[in-house]
Amino acid sequence: MSDPAPTASFLNPDDLPPPNGYSHVVDVVAARVVYVSGQVPLDAGGGLVGAGNFEVQARQCFANVGRALTAAGLGFEHVVKLGLFVTDIAHLTTLRRVRDEFIDDERPPASTLVQVAALFRADVLVEVEAVAVVPA
Repeated sequence: MSDPAPTASFLNPDDLPPPNGYSHVVDVVAARVVYVSGQVPLDAGGGLVGAGNFEVQARQCFANVGRALTAAGLGFEHVVKLGLFVTDIAHLTTLRRVRDEFIDDERPPASTLVQVAALFRADVLVEVEAVAVVPA
């Protein structure tokens, strides 16, 4: 069983542009911080999931983040920051839709999205990393 979700303030100041599926600021006092390395669309055996299919790859990345969180006794409700890396920003709408299947869209984590020239393999289209906290 995972620890309770962190007590956090999810802030979107009026003098910043309106966010789309993320929070500008997540303010947390934490007793424990867990960093999840960038997860790519590989299965437990190291095989690529969803060759050429961005949506399938994104879903596998988020599922892998979920598995990593579970290993630490946590869940997506503990995530306060996501790092998203894509090889083609044209997939933004799909990425947001998949992301929203996993996060609490009422209290979305802070987020950074970066288009990169390439990831560690030419057939990998997306990578997702996370920071999670347990309340003090």
